[in-house]
This record gives sequence, structure tokens and C-alpha cells, in this order.
Amino acid sequence: TEIDGGRLDGLGVKRISMDGKDPAATDYEGWIGRFADDVRLADTPEGTDFIYSSGTTGMPKGIKRPLATANQFFRIGNSASSSWKAFDSNSVYLSTAPFYHAAPIRWNMSVLRAGGTCVMMEKFDAAAALEAIALYGVTHSQWVPTMFIRMLRLSQEERKRHDLSSLRYAVHAAAPCPAEVKEAMIQWWGPIVYEYYSGTELVGRTSLSSDEWLAHRGSVGKPEFGQVHIVSEDGQELPPTQIGVIYFSGGGTFQYHKDLEKTRKAYNARGWATYGDVGYLDADGYLYLTDRLSNMIVSGGVNIYPQEAENLLCMHPAVADVAVVGVPNADFGEEVKAVVQLRSPADASPELAAQLIAYCRERISSIKCPKSVDFSDDMPRTETGKLLKRLVKQRYWPTKKGIGY
Repeated sequence: TEIDGGRLDGLGVKRISMDGKDPAATDYEGWIGRFADDVRLADTPEGTDFIYSSGTTGMPKGIKRPLATANQFFRIGNSASSSWKAFDSNSVYLSTAPFYHAAPIRWNMSVLRAGGTCVMMEKFDAAAALEAIALYGVTHSQWVPTMFIRMLRLSQEERKRHDLSSLRYAVHAAAPCPAEVKEAMIQWWGPIVYEYYSGTELVGRTSLSSDEWLAHRGSVGKPEFGQVHIVSEDGQELPPTQIGVIYFSGGGTFQYHKDLEKTRKAYNARGWATYGDVGYLDADGYLYLTDRLSNMIVSGGVNIYPQEAENLLCMHPAVADVAVVGVPNADFGEEVKAVVQLRSPADASPELAAQLIAYCRERISSIKCPKSVDFSDDMPRTETGKLLKRLVKQRYWPTKKGIGY
């Protein structure tokens, strides 16, 4: 439609001609040429990164950091285990977890920043995830161990039905992965399974490749940024193989929103920060997670970390999900209990409970084994796959319902 230039001029509308065909209009190139090519802007702060934690040990916490620190998450290091961060316009990322958590939002934004494609699942489903990889030619993906377990439980026919040849990087984090599960995934997908250990606070990160993991079975890798320190209860740094609280130094700072006391407790006297996990380093500097400090069970003065029993029970063919927690014991303070969600709830029985206890006793130290088993219809997990163990504990500690328990 022809524009009535005279009428627009009468209304005071400035006309810009892109192609120069309207002699009465202002030429576009001449119009923008009045601005300098290099417009200098005053220096401004880079801003802050403000994301909420998943709430595994209490109410979700707002975590505020300098944006420059947050952007370290996808900087590519020199190690082979950091190669999965090399996104480009050909990258196709499968987002298996909700966008409102730290890792998914950082992954998606980094892929888009590189000109890649994001495929977002509305809700995780094992078969649908495999179908999406084949359908969209997914190259990068992120997972949590519960997703691996669900995919491994698909029939061989279903697993072989999908072409997964486009997938180059399958990265997992968020929770410890049972060694048998990870080994099975590497056998299925090949040496494309990578792992990292970090947190929303982003005070440091470790990572490792499949080959590194096979050489250091059970490890979560070496530091990519920040230095790892293992610290005893009295604040002393511990040598390799000794278990203590995991701290990072040199990885950046953060603060919990409107909670100076919780922020203070995350740092030790040397200024090192912790995610609240317990573990150890081996002689080669690889980090191993033992458990979360808040999950520790104290029974008769002995510290028991339940992760080993959980990793074992989740591999039992009858078990769909499991939480191992400390429950009240009049003589010992606490005792070890397994709360189990069965694949077939109708199978729940005292006999099966006894079988699960025996299954543990045959494989790990008896002190780490559950003394009793309760069956549950469901297990509280976040949508990113993290077990909300505090909610399981509240069933047995009715007076300990305060935030953070």
C-alpha cells in the first residue's frame, strides 16, 4: 500500500527510506551515520547471579553471587573432562530437568548463547528421553542418577529401538551415582559419560571423563576451578584417603539471601567454602563423596554415612527408590532404617524386609546396614531428582520439623 507521504509529514512523522526510492524521506544510511561507530559507555557493574537452591536440606535458599563467578560454570578448562562445555551452533542440548534450577538454566542459556538448539522435556520419561535423542539429533545432555536407573530398567527391545549415535556428551551431577549404574551406562553409551560435582553456590567444581572414572571408580573428579581441601572436625586439613568435610578455596564467593548466619556457617576460619558434603581425596588428587554431612547417622557414638547402603539397595531388583535414615533408638541415640519404595508395592512383606537387610549384610559392613525396613508408596524427590531426605526423616522425628533439619 502506498503511503501518503504528505499526510505523514503533516502529522510530524519522520519518514526513513531504507532503499533510497523516496527522495522526500531521510536516507537510512545517512541517518544512522550521525552516530559514532564506537559508542563508549560508562563502566557498569556486571551484576549478580541470583538462583534458589533445590531445598534438599531445608527450605530453598536464595543464593547471590557476582555474575562473573557464575559465568565460570561454562568456561572450558584444559582437562578432557571439560570438553563437554564446547557448545557451538551445531550443538543440540536435551534438557531433562526443570528450567528453574541452577544447572538447567545455565546449560540452556549457554547453548543458546552459542547459537545451538535446546530440546526441553516437559517431564522426564525414560523412553521419551531416548526418543528425543534420536528424533532431534541430540549432541549434549544432562542427567541425574535416578534417570539413568529408569533408563536401564527399560526393556532391551526399547533401549535398542532408538538411534543414539548423535549423542556425544552425557553429563550427570546433582546426586551421587551408584558405581554399578554408571558402569552400566558407560557400557551402553560408550565413553561419553561425564560427571561433575558442584552446587548452586558455585564455590568450586570437579569433573571427570568416563576413562578417568574407570581408572578411579567412584570418583567425582579433579578440580576445574577452586582447590579442594578435606577438613577434620577440629579444622585441620587432612591427607589423602582420610574422610572429612569437603571445602573449596579460590573458587569465588556467594551469600545466602537475607541469611548472614547460614552464609557464615558455609565458610571456615580460612575463608574456604563448603557445599556441606563429606568425602576424601585419593593419592592422585581425585575427589570421592561419602555423603552429605546432614545425612550422617550417629549410632552409639559411631558416625555412619548411609549413602553406601542406599547405593546398594537401589540395585536390588525389587527396589524402585530408597532412603536410608537415622531413627530414634533409646540405647544408641539413632539406628539405621531403610525406607523403600518397591517396584511392585503389593510385594511388601516382613519377609521381603528381611531379605533386603540380608542383601546388605552380605555385601557391606553390618554397622552400615539397616536394622529395619519400612515400605513407602512414594519417595519425596525434587524434579531434578534429588532426594528430600529431610521429609523422610520427619516421619520418625516429629519434634524435629524445623527448617534445615
